[in-house]
Formats: sequence, structure tokens, C-alpha cells
Amino acid sequence: RLHASSGDQAPLSLDEVLASRPVAPATNLLECARRADGGAAFIVADSNFIDATLGHDALSSPSGVASPQLGPFAARGGVVVLGGGEASGPLYPPPRISDEVFSCEHAAGSAYSEAQLLPSDIDWFGLYDCFPICYVRALEAVGLARKGEGGRWVERAHAATQAEGYEPSVLPVNTHGGLLGFGAPWEVPAMYNVIEACDQLLGTAGQRQVGDVRRALVYGNGGIFSHSAVAILAQPVD
Repeated sequence: RLHASSGDQAPLSLDEVLASRPVAPATNLLECARRADGGAAFIVADSNFIDATLGHDALSSPSGVASPQLGPFAARGGVVVLGGGEASGPLYPPPRISDEVFSCEHAAGSAYSEAQLLPSDIDWFGLYDCFPICYVRALEAVGLARKGEGGRWVERAHAATQAEGYEPSVLPVNTHGGLLGFGAPWEVPAMYNVIEACDQLLGTAGQRQVGDVRRALVYGNGGIFSHSAVAILAQPVD
């Protein structure tokens, strides 16, 4: 509800969520991402082009273009990609669900390896949270929680958000609301994660801003855990 464009502005209590209609043995209606209309866009460009056109700040631009005129994102030189990873599991869930179904661990591992970073190096996380199981598995896959302890991590995080004086830095995950709060237009939510990561990295997230964010991890899921993609983004450094 801290994002002006969020599809769900009213806060929900834990009791309201648990009292909503069951739609599966372990999932209630208010734990499901709601369908919505929406869109997102961003531009990906070669770093050499960015350096030649804008530079990494207003002073380093050799083109004479005053990058502040293009907005705060361009003025800061945008965001750079440090690493990424992709992985695939079965197209359809097998009769017996096992760890082989989940591809996020492999994608996250590849991204960390390429960027030569650890989970402790990440300041903000944008995770795919269409249903509780997706969020819990993502928490474990990216290293925020140990295997099998994602549920307890969520309980501790929920308690922290209820404390007086809560600030986004207490829970630097899905500060825009994620799929459950911001909305879930088909194929778009992972791009919302990227855009929120950019806002956090550039310090333009307003009341959602998390401390000093230098690196961010974003994760998108496709199918029924069938495919995962993870990217690690960072502030540019001249």
C-alpha cells in the first residue's frame, strides 16, 4: 500500500487472510495474486552506449546532453546488470512433487556465481510471490532463509512489520507490494520487480525506500515452477 499505483491500497490483517475462502488445501483466496490489467517497460542498452550518450552522472557525459533533463534515472547512469541465471523444470507438475520441480535454486545459484556475490551482498530482493509456496520457495532459493525454514522466516518478518516505527529497511523485499499487493497482469509482474529494483538502487522509491541499496536481486517465474530467471542489478560505478 506504500506504492501509489498498487492495486491493493487497504492493509489486510492476518485474521482476514486466514478467514478468507479456501481455494486449495493450504491456500486461501487472499493468498492468491489477483488478475489485473497493467504494463511495464524499460530499456536495456550496452554499457558503452550509455557511457557515450549519458555517462554515469551529469558531469561525465561527453555528449553535452544534460542528463538531469532526462530524469533521475538517466542522471544517475541507470542500473547495471552484474549477473543472471536461468533454469527450467518440468513443463507440468509430476504426480509427486519433489525438489526437481523447482528451478529457482539453480537460477539463483547461476546468478550469484556470475556476479561473484553472496546473498549477504544483496540489499534488496524482488521475488515472485503469486502464491505463498512461490514466495517461501523463493526466499529459500535466494538465500534469505535456509531450506525448510522459509515459513518461519515469513512469521518473523510479519512480526517485524507490525512493530511500532516500522520502516521498509526492516523488510527489504517486494517493497512495491509484489504480485499479491501491487497486482499480477499476465507476464508483467517480474518487470515490476525490475522497475522497483531500479527505484531502490537510485534512491527514488520515496516512502518505500530501503536504506543504502547498492545491489538488488530480481526473480521471475513462469509456468508452474517450470522456468525461473534471476538477475542481480547494481548502481553503476565510474
